[in-house]
Amino acid sequence: MSANVVLIFTISLIIIFSPFFAKALKLPTTPIEIILGSVLAYVGFLHSEHLFDIVAEFGFLYLMFIAGTEINLKKVLKMSPSVMKRVIFYLVLLYAFSIGFSLYFELGNIFMVLLPLISVGLIATLSKEYGKTPWLALSMTAGGIGEVVSIGFLTITSATLHSGIGFGLLQTLLALTLFIVFMFLLFRAMQLLFWWYPEVSTALMPHNDNKEQDMRLSMGIFFLLVGAMLYLGLELAFGAFLAGIFIPTFFEHKQDLPDKLSSYGFGFLIPIFFIHIGASFNLEALMMDGLIAMALMITGIMTVMRVVASLVFIKELGVIDALLMGLSHSMPLTLLIAMATLAFNAHSIDTMHYYALILAALFQVISVMIIIKLLNNYKLKKAELAK
Repeated sequence: MSANVVLIFTISLIIIFSPFFAKALKLPTTPIEIILGSVLAYVGFLHSEHLFDIVAEFGFLYLMFIAGTEINLKKVLKMSPSVMKRVIFYLVLLYAFSIGFSLYFELGNIFMVLLPLISVGLIATLSKEYGKTPWLALSMTAGGIGEVVSIGFLTITSATLHSGIGFGLLQTLLALTLFIVFMFLLFRAMQLLFWWYPEVSTALMPHNDNKEQDMRLSMGIFFLLVGAMLYLGLELAFGAFLAGIFIPTFFEHKQDLPDKLSSYGFGFLIPIFFIHIGASFNLEALMMDGLIAMALMITGIMTVMRVVASLVFIKELGVIDALLMGLSHSMPLTLLIAMATLAFNAHSIDTMHYYALILAALFQVISVMIIIKLLNNYKLKKAELAK
């Protein structure tokens, strides 16, 4: 049996059986896929293959697209000024803590961007388990704004790592600025168009859709913005994320569409990305001196700085819910791994730090999920006793 046939069979089996392992271990499917990918790559069932790499990259972009569908730009813009100020203060605190910790522990400049990363990808899995609670609603909104900022920094950092500080970076920043201005004008134009002619949105995505026009248009927007990023030499993930924002913002009548897109992605493309990440992690690296200690330190720093910063929302949520919100932002798995991979390929971090960041991403998901469950159970018991 050829190596590529074994590769295909192995990926298929991981996709099929990961949910069963996740259910048995009471963990999200994502870390299970990464762990299985790492173990099976170590024993020789997974290997680097061009097509595997391409599909994994596409899976990451689709994940960013799905993350964008969690954000309705109209609702974000209607947020009360007081809450918006607290969200901005929260993000400023995160970056201030990041700079302080990076300097104190001598982690390097790249960690100033890595430590405050926020991704809403796994927050969606929390909403399936805990429902639409106030802390999760605010977590998604603040996380969405934080993810836009994170992807913005990801784009700028990517350009800096590839072209260095100079004319190349200036060109990239100019292209990014012009693209953001263009997207803002496009959003406003579409907002006016759909306000004056609401029938346009239902014509593009009809209620009774037997030709899958909603999926076709969604994928068309996705590829158009990724293609635009590719042409401009900007971070592709930024384009994918913006494409996702289009869906709930302008096609609110298709409320089931984000779930439809998510089901397709999490059932096929996105698991391949996480399996690929696991396969790129060499298990022998666990024997590296100080690796686990460094991963635990990064995990602790990233969790503590979010929990402390989240206390700015005590007025809106109360202490326990504010802590839960901070914890929900402590799992930037996808962006952290993407940024770590980018920095490693650009030789900005060494192998030790790269593996430590991947391990930290896994430790965060596992530990934070457990802490959230315990804290939520404590809150429920406290509420029952109060009755």
